[in-house]
Parts: sequence; structure tokens; C-alpha cells
Amino acid sequence: MNVHEIYTVPTASELTRVLVRIAVAAALGALLGEERQRAGKAAGLRTHMLVALGSALFMLFPIESGMSNDALSRIIQGVATGIGFLGAGTILKRTDPEEVHGLTTAAGIWLTAAIGLAVGAGQLWLPTVCAICAWVILSVLARFEKVKDRV
Repeated sequence: MNVHEIYTVPTASELTRVLVRIAVAAALGALLGEERQRAGKAAGLRTHMLVALGSALFMLFPIESGMSNDALSRIIQGVATGIGFLGAGTILKRTDPEEVHGLTTAAGIWLTAAIGLAVGAGQLWLPTVCAICAWVILSVLARFEKVKDRV
């Protein structure tokens, strides 16, 4: 085994492409996480950033390694399933049948993982649009819910 097999130095364009994807994934995770943190939820800014960053890495690694589309498909399936367990941990069922907390946070974590996967795969516009839509849902529509609840 030689040093080249262990550590390959990327070209400037490869490094730039990966750094942009990582930065975009973290920024989009931060957009959603900041709203959750402002709302006082346990899974806030850092959690959402890490979920997006980790999901991007799950896509970047096989892409940079030259893995097949079948391998990428299995990775997407694994992340989608695995992140569901993380999200499920945020859901609390109270004694009142109508009282369930954490569903929105769980859905946000799940969406953040999807956004990270999309960014890692090289898409930037689609996950950006989804993150903006999610932010509107989480922050703007939450205000409407509060007004409706007061009425």
C-alpha cells in the first residue's frame, strides 16, 4: 500500500466543488436549525447543520470514490431509514391521546437529511428551494397557527 492509495490530494477544482457542497449543506441545515432553535426545540441549529453535513458526506464520499449509481441508491435508502430513527427520538407521546410533541422537529430532521443528500449529489438549486420552503412552513406558518390557537 502506498501513500497515494491512503491519501489522495484533490485538484483545486475538485476541492472547490466539495467545499462548496459542504458549505451549502451546512448553511441550509443552519437555516432550518436556527428556526427550530428559536422555537426552543431540542434539535436546533447545530443538530440540523450536522444532519445536513453528514448526509452530504454520505453522498460525496461514494461520488468522489467513483461508486456506481446502484451504490448511491442504497446509500440514499440507508440515510432515509437511519435518519428516521434519529427523528423518532425527538417525538414524545404524552398521556393525553391528543398530545404528541416533536413531530415537526422529526420531519425537519428528515428533510434536512434529504437536503444534505441532494447537495452532496451536486444539486444546489433544488435543496435550496426546499430549504426556503421548509423555513416558510416552520416560521411563517407557525405564526398563523399561534394566531389561530388564540382565536
